[in-house]
Amino acid sequence: MTTSTAVPDLRPALAAAQEWVAALIDGVGDDQLRLPTPCPDFDVAQLIGHLYTGADRVRVMAEGGDALTVPFIGELPGDGIADGYRSRTAAAQRAWAERADLSAPVRAPWGEVPAAAAIGNYLSEALAHGWDLAVATGQPAEADPALVEPALQAARRGIPAELRGQIPFGPVIEPADDATPTERFVNWMGRDAGFSSAA
Repeated sequence: MTTSTAVPDLRPALAAAQEWVAALIDGVGDDQLRLPTPCPDFDVAQLIGHLYTGADRVRVMAEGGDALTVPFIGELPGDGIADGYRSRTAAAQRAWAERADLSAPVRAPWGEVPAAAAIGNYLSEALAHGWDLAVATGQPAEADPALVEPALQAARRGIPAELRGQIPFGPVIEPADDATPTERFVNWMGRDAGFSSAA
């Protein structure tokens, strides 16, 4: 498999981030599905449904389709919620394995962009929503720093601070002096790292 050397290939990072998310979904109890999350529009069940959608949109883009044809929130199965997510991410990874040129455009929800940029943005989304899920359900929320750094760089390119208000992300939050790498990343994504589902 070859790609342009000018285009970063974040497919392995996205796959690793998706597996982290799947492990977090494994840790969600049935009694936690209606808990609030740092995304004010989502409870835990809706957030997982949105993660389903993200995986499906990644696959559809790889297959040459329009990501906006996939609903905003996917429907959860009665059981095997993490398996449902893993099956979607595996399908997306197979589809992306067939693409050699990551500079070619794909149809993302926000418009036509190079494939590499779409992958970077979905890496950022997976880590941000993984953090959302972890803190909402009381699980360890620190992601692998090797994934956080490229996700932050992708977010800085794709979700610049000056566009907040024009795009559906809150203002960048100044991180605390002792913030972890993941907390600094979610601060860039507009999240308050001090969120508590009990608040």
